[in-house]
Amino acid sequence: MAQPRAKKSLGQHFLTQRNICERIVGLLHSTADDNIIEIGPGPGALTSILQELPIRQLILLEKDTHWARERHKRGNARTQAVLTDALTMDWSRIQPNKPWKIIGNLPYNVASPLIWDIVSQCSGLQKAVFMVQKEVGERLAAAPSCKDYGGLSVWVQSYVKPIWGFTVGPGAFSPPPKVDSAVLSFVPLPKEDLPKQPEKLAKLIKLCFQQRRKQLGSIFRQQGLSALAARLPELGIEPQLRPENLSPQQFQAIAALC
Repeated sequence: MAQPRAKKSLGQHFLTQRNICERIVGLLHSTADDNIIEIGPGPGALTSILQELPIRQLILLEKDTHWARERHKRGNARTQAVLTDALTMDWSRIQPNKPWKIIGNLPYNVASPLIWDIVSQCSGLQKAVFMVQKEVGERLAAAPSCKDYGGLSVWVQSYVKPIWGFTVGPGAFSPPPKVDSAVLSFVPLPKEDLPKQPEKLAKLIKLCFQQRRKQLGSIFRQQGLSALAARLPELGIEPQLRPENLSPQQFQAIAALC
């Protein structure tokens, strides 16, 4: 039977080169005690390697009915395939009493919101390794005051440390995408460094990066937050700075004043 074509509506681009898959899985640094979730296994390029590892448990989250059924057929005793949309998952169910590592070749069209949710909701996240569009990877790993640094950078780096892995060209996929991809690792920050008021931080990020070229003082005054603008110097933040100049820790400090 011919392999079903990738569905454009799901942003599917399937990995075809085993050596690339081995490098991706290798970044997990798996052990025999690991519980691993793979998002979007599709034809199983990463899955087949994960199933060779001496891990404790492997959960496969697949939105495509065909591939969920195939992964169920070809699983082993430690593998469970679940037909579900990872975007609708309650990631807060992953708690520290049973930590998980998460891996996936993420569809370009859902990578940003999915990573946003996972890093902020999974208190039991041990490590994550994701392949994303290279442009998104650059935003995830960007440092303050560079062109790629934005709201996604601030939010993700408030919870994890993104570590650039390597770039993958279109030829490693079927069908080949029109752009390069990037593989990154994400290591959770210590609990004491995590945002204390995530809802306020999320609203602040959205407010600031909708007008990223404006100065912070101007942004806050235009929103009726003159008192907040006046308190920026207390945090060692000049009101003349722009959102892209602030570190995640500085955004968290401002959120604490909101």
